Amino acid sequence: MADLSKYRNIGIFAHVDAGKTTTTERILKLTGKIHKTGEVHDGESTTDFMEQEAERGITIQSAAVTCEWKGHRLNVIDTPGHVDFTVEVYRSLKVLDGGIGVFCGSGGVEPQSETNWRYANESEVARVIFVNKLDRMGADFYRVVGQVENVLAANPLVMTLPIGIEDEFCGVVDVLSKKAYVWDDTGLPENYEVQDVPADMVDKVEEYHEMLIETAVEQDDDLMEAYMEGEMPSVEQIKECIRKGTRDLAFFPTYCGSAFKNKGVQLVLDAVVDYLPAPTEVDPQPLTDPETGEPTGEVATVDADEPLKALAFKIMDDRFGALTFIRIYSGRMKKGDTVLNSATGKTERIGRMVEMQADERNELTEAQAGDIIAVVGMKNVQTGHTLCDPKHECTLEAMIFPDPVISIAVAPKDKGGNEKMGIAIGKMVAEDPSFQVETDEDSGETILKGMGELHLDIKVDILKRTYGVDLIVGQPQVAYRETITQEIEDSYTHKKQSGGSGQFGKIDYRIKPGEPNSGYTFSSSVVGGNVPKEFWPAVEKGFKMMMDEGVLAGFPVLDVEVELFDGGFHAVDSSAIAFEIAAKGAFRQSIPKAGPQLLEPVMKVDVFTPEDNVGDVIGDLNRRRGMIKDQEAGATGVRIKGEVPLSEMFGYIGHLRTITSGRGQFSMEFSHYAPCPANVADAVIAAEKEKKAAK
Repeated sequence: MADLSKYRNIGIFAHVDAGKTTTTERILKLTGKIHKTGEVHDGESTTDFMEQEAERGITIQSAAVTCEWKGHRLNVIDTPGHVDFTVEVYRSLKVLDGGIGVFCGSGGVEPQSETNWRYANESEVARVIFVNKLDRMGADFYRVVGQVENVLAANPLVMTLPIGIEDEFCGVVDVLSKKAYVWDDTGLPENYEVQDVPADMVDKVEEYHEMLIETAVEQDDDLMEAYMEGEMPSVEQIKECIRKGTRDLAFFPTYCGSAFKNKGVQLVLDAVVDYLPAPTEVDPQPLTDPETGEPTGEVATVDADEPLKALAFKIMDDRFGALTFIRIYSGRMKKGDTVLNSATGKTERIGRMVEMQADERNELTEAQAGDIIAVVGMKNVQTGHTLCDPKHECTLEAMIFPDPVISIAVAPKDKGGNEKMGIAIGKMVAEDPSFQVETDEDSGETILKGMGELHLDIKVDILKRTYGVDLIVGQPQVAYRETITQEIEDSYTHKKQSGGSGQFGKIDYRIKPGEPNSGYTFSSSVVGGNVPKEFWPAVEKGFKMMMDEGVLAGFPVLDVEVELFDGGFHAVDSSAIAFEIAAKGAFRQSIPKAGPQLLEPVMKVDVFTPEDNVGDVIGDLNRRRGMIKDQEAGATGVRIKGEVPLSEMFGYIGHLRTITSGRGQFSMEFSHYAPCPANVADAVIAAEKEKKAAK
């Protein structure tokens, strides 16, 4: 029976290129899990084991590793930083108890760090902050701490200060113990000496030491009173306060160092053990009603003696077969057990259980509450499904994933590749919920949908290399939508008399534009029984079915309110079917009169450019119908934030690199739908009509 207070389930997350994977490598080296550190830029790191990851030097899927530090067991998940793979970060945060937010010492708080930080706040995950890359040109620890306060509106509790900066960076001062940790030039993590604080830093360390204690004792009223009266709390008491404040998200202990140069990582590991919560100290996961998704008020208590409750949070296909990653919240799971999947109502037998070591694995015979493990060869389990004890059925809170905004049409190069492509894509959709596939009914084309160009680019690459399916790829398509701009009151009667019983349904209704992002809402204010209550759902269903295809160009219709206020029925001839048909006819009759309008997805764009190119970049974004919202000068360039329609952003990275001689970077994520200008709408509608005519 393992001691749960010695467990730490943590994730490492940050902006692209802040050094998450390198930090993970260092943690594995320090904890004795690997003997040779692999470097990301050589394509040899342990957690980036996909070919695509090694080549591009980025992390695409979150990888789990297990290691030990000072008698504690750490389950570490290295997550991707790239915006197209945020879904990986989101689902990892869901099953973690704590995290390490890594920020680049020169880049500071970058766009993707903001998104990930927001996700972590929503998931209420306690974090420590690690300001990395302090050996780089333009690194400035104090500026990054300021950005954490201003940009993320978080409260960093500075625990270490850097000694020297850029090339001179040689170690850190521990503010709490007032000791300096200085590394020599061998580059080995274990070669450091504990010294006195350098003379020129004594005042600064005193100042931060005082701030640290004042912030920490706020967590304990008795200690605070004693401190006010001049009594110094002990180091143990302060640590206890920091632990409580970190767990309550009152502040985030902040460390500094250089993972690549092996400086300062030990102190971060100590912080994980000292300040991040064990599985039993986190608010337990709520259980939900399987029908409505509403919380039932019960929770999954972290206790190995409770009935089993576990969540499948990731599915991965590799050379050993399908792996299902599972976080066990309560109870235990043994090899050979039968568990119930509450989403499908089917039972599954647990075959092989493994503890993951990136892509190596150790066989297990049993696991318990607090563990993160993988099970080999589960048949019908998908991301977000709950696995539980068949005698105690329950459903854990599910995960919500963003809708894709971009799609491409693909076809296999050779005729026989269709079946092979179908099987491969099926496996990939199970692994990544933000990647979707559908078949265009008219043309028979296969349409892949994803979160961005890079996302789809990598999916096509995986199909080619991993599954051997060569594809012909069409132009990227934008997911347009339609809506209406005017309120309209109308009436529609459906009647049909043809021997035997007839059909009759009359509805009087109002259709009006809804709130942005409200989708489709239906209400009924019929009084006096002119349309009997049992037919209202049929009317609602009829309108809802028609919302999938608008009248302008056949795109789904958004943000429409339908109100049924009167109508008529026939005692014999009226039926649910008759009213459903009436609603469909009403949609076709009234939507064209209600000022239909095309909507396009608008992206939140964050561009980083050297100062010399700011004018060119802004001019280019304006030409792409962009709205510039904000500019912010940093140490090494300028960040420009704006909103630009997705249709104007295809191939933007190549263009940006040309303007900025290869030094510009950008990231974008979906923001909202907005009306298309008339000339753009006309072109899209004409193109859709042409497509239909060609079919």
